[in-house]
Amino acid sequence: MSDNMFAGRTMVMSGGSRGIGFAIAAAFAERGGNVVLLAKTGEPHPRLPGTVHSAVAEITAAGGRAVAVVGDVRDDSDVERAVDTAVGEFGGIDICVNNASVLDLSGTEDLTMKRFDLMQQVNVRGTFTLTRACLPHLRKSLHAQILTLSPPLNMSAAWLGKHPGYMLAKYGMTLLALGFAAEYAEIPVASTCLWPETTIATAAVLNLLGGAESAEHARSPQIMADAAMVVFADPQKFSGRSVIDVDVLAEAGITDLSRYGGAAPLDYDIFVDPR
Repeated sequence: MSDNMFAGRTMVMSGGSRGIGFAIAAAFAERGGNVVLLAKTGEPHPRLPGTVHSAVAEITAAGGRAVAVVGDVRDDSDVERAVDTAVGEFGGIDICVNNASVLDLSGTEDLTMKRFDLMQQVNVRGTFTLTRACLPHLRKSLHAQILTLSPPLNMSAAWLGKHPGYMLAKYGMTLLALGFAAEYAEIPVASTCLWPETTIATAAVLNLLGGAESAEHARSPQIMADAAMVVFADPQKFSGRSVIDVDVLAEAGITDLSRYGGAAPLDYDIFVDPR
């Protein structure tokens, strides 16, 4: 891909201080794009590396253009402030990335209503709120697209019954993304869901999904970033689809995945059946 293929295009992303979101934002900026990150992480977390400010600093140090907006995707005024910042700083919005998400794998009887509500508010309502706020500006773009980091709708009983609260929150994101693709097909505003085949070596894996041992069997966040760049380069090709990172890369002719690490056997991600 050209180093400047996204020059002049602007992305608004929820989250992005670290992990997959940051990798996508950094890759987009490396290719000339402008980035606005809306995240709560104005101050360092005791257990998680990185803030929205350190993310922006790293992107700009590498020659990219990025702006931090400290705020909560659950707060309508914060979302509007992020959108206004993108328009004010860069003149419009071309890409909306729904990255912010809350993970809680508790079973139904163990999941508190406070955590249930938080997942629905951040994952589902946050996706709807940010997308809705971006849409008036996406309508004006020649490259309008929405990317939502959510899984294919795997309706097997095993996944439906594993952790229904989290399943509902993530599948809700997917249903919204597919709905946006259908609703705005004539404009057109593309909308795609992207999900990893394997677990990704992020803070969530280290802290919630098995620690260092699990991280050894996970791929680098860069695989999701590279897949996202393929989607951004040809939005209509992927619109209305729920795609897996390795399948996107394979469609682009990239089949050697050794660069993304992960010791065998690789761990499949949630909602992905062994293939």
